[in-house]
Amino acid sequence: MAVSGFQFDNTYAVQLEGFYVPWQGEAFPAPSIVRVNDTLARDLGLDPAALDSPEGAAILSGKTPPEGATPLAMAYAGHQFGGFSPQLGDGRAILLGEIIDTKGARRDLHLKGSGRTPFSRGGDGKAVLGPVLREYLIGEAMHALGIPTTRALAAVTTGEDVMREGPKPGAVLARVAASHLRVGTFQFFAARRETEMVRKLADYAIARHYPDLVGTDAPYLGLLERVAEAQAALVARWMGVGFIHGVMNTDNMTISGETIDYGPCAFMDSYAPGTVFSSIDHQGRYAYGNQPVMAQWNLARFAETLVPLISPDDPDRGVSLATEVIDRFPTMYSDAWTAVMCAKLGLAEARDEDTDLARALFEAMEGQGVDFTLFFRGLADGVRGGAGARALFDDPAGYDSWHEAYTLRQSHETATPEARADAMDRANPLYIPRNHLVEAALIAAEAGDLGPFNRLLDVLETPFEHREGREDYAAPAPADADPYVTFCGT
Repeated sequence: MAVSGFQFDNTYAVQLEGFYVPWQGEAFPAPSIVRVNDTLARDLGLDPAALDSPEGAAILSGKTPPEGATPLAMAYAGHQFGGFSPQLGDGRAILLGEIIDTKGARRDLHLKGSGRTPFSRGGDGKAVLGPVLREYLIGEAMHALGIPTTRALAAVTTGEDVMREGPKPGAVLARVAASHLRVGTFQFFAARRETEMVRKLADYAIARHYPDLVGTDAPYLGLLERVAEAQAALVARWMGVGFIHGVMNTDNMTISGETIDYGPCAFMDSYAPGTVFSSIDHQGRYAYGNQPVMAQWNLARFAETLVPLISPDDPDRGVSLATEVIDRFPTMYSDAWTAVMCAKLGLAEARDEDTDLARALFEAMEGQGVDFTLFFRGLADGVRGGAGARALFDDPAGYDSWHEAYTLRQSHETATPEARADAMDRANPLYIPRNHLVEAALIAAEAGDLGPFNRLLDVLETPFEHREGREDYAAPAPADADPYVTFCGT
C-alpha cells in the first residue's frame, strides 16, 4: 500500500530562510516500523496501515522524504544548566515539514535520531530504541493526562546498532508538535545582534501561534505575555501530576507552550520537592520544586531577546515593560497552579483561601513518604466515606490538622460528596508512567519483546479509569528498588 496523504504546507522553510540548513536524513540500511500511533496518524489525515510498511519506515526514518516535504535542520542556541551555548541546533534531527491536519491545524513532523547534521557538534546524530520508546510512552501519557505535549507518530528501528555503553538497536522517533520554535531559536539570532532576524522570527511566531496579536499596538510585548501565560499553565499542570522534566534548558522551552524533549524526565513516586532524576543535575537546578522558578528564569532570557522589538527607540522602556511581565509570572503561575489544585481537591467554587490550603497540604506531605498519585485518589475515596489517604503518612498528625481545614472548606461546596469525588477522579490519574514499569518495558523492548511496552501504553491511554486486572500498574515501585536515574543522551 503506497504512503500518501501528507498535506504539507511548509511555512518555516519558505518564510524563514537563514533559520535552518536544508538537510536529508541518513540512508539507514534497513528501517522497520516498531509502532505507529494509529489515532494520531488518522488525525493527520494519514493511513496508519500504509505507514506501517517498508515505504512508511523509509519515510519516517528520514531515508526517503515524502512528496512535498522540505527536510531541514533548525538553528537555535540555548542556556544549558545555566551556561549559554550560542549554537546548538538540530544535531540529530530534521524537520520534514508542516502538515495541515484534519481539523485544519498546522503540525510539525520532526524526526529525532535521523543522523548527523551541520549542528551535530561531534555527535553521531543517532538515537537508540529505549529512549525513543521512552519519549513515545511519556508523550502519549502526557497527552492522555491533558497536558500540552509533542507526540509520537511512530517509532522506527534503523537496522543498525549504535554504540551507547555497548551496542544498542538504532531507532528514530517521528514526532508531531504545534511547532518546534523555542526560546533558544530567538537566542540564536539575538546573540548575534541580528535584530531584524529576531523580528522576522517573532512575526512568524505571532502569526502561527497567537494570530490575534497581529496588527495590535504592542505585538512583541503581547508575545512575551502569551508565552509566559502558556508556560505558567504548562508547568502548573506538570506539578499537578508530579512530572519532572529534568532538562528545562531554554532550547527545551517552546513558544507554543507544549512539553518537548523527554530525556531525563520522570514522575515522582513519593512527594519530595527536591526530587531529581537527571544523572547530571547534581545541584538540583531542575528539581520538581524548582520548575516554576526555572520557567521564570527561561522567560527572562526570552524577554531579553525581545527588548529591542518592544521599544526600539527607548531600550530602557523596553527593559521596564519586559520586566513587568516577568515579574508577573509568579502570579500567573500561582493562579494556574491553584486552579489545578482546586480541581484535584474537588473544590469547584474558588475561594481566596484555596491557595493557602493547597500549600498547607504539601507542607503536611513533605518528608512523609506519601505516594503523590495515590494520595489524591485516596482523598477522593475519603470524600465518598471510604478509608481515605491517612494511612499513606508515616506520621499522620500534620495530615490530620490539614484535613480538618479541608473538611471545613468542603462544607462550602454545593455539590454532593459523590459528585465531588467523581470530579476529583477525573482530575487525578490512577495510572502514571511509574518509573519501574517504564524501565522494565524498555529493557524488554530492547531485547525484542514489545509486550510490556504495549500493555503499559494501553493502560496510560486511559489514566483516570480503573482497569480491572491492572492494579499493579497503579502501585509504587517495590520498597527495595534502587533510586531511579535517567540520562540525557539517546
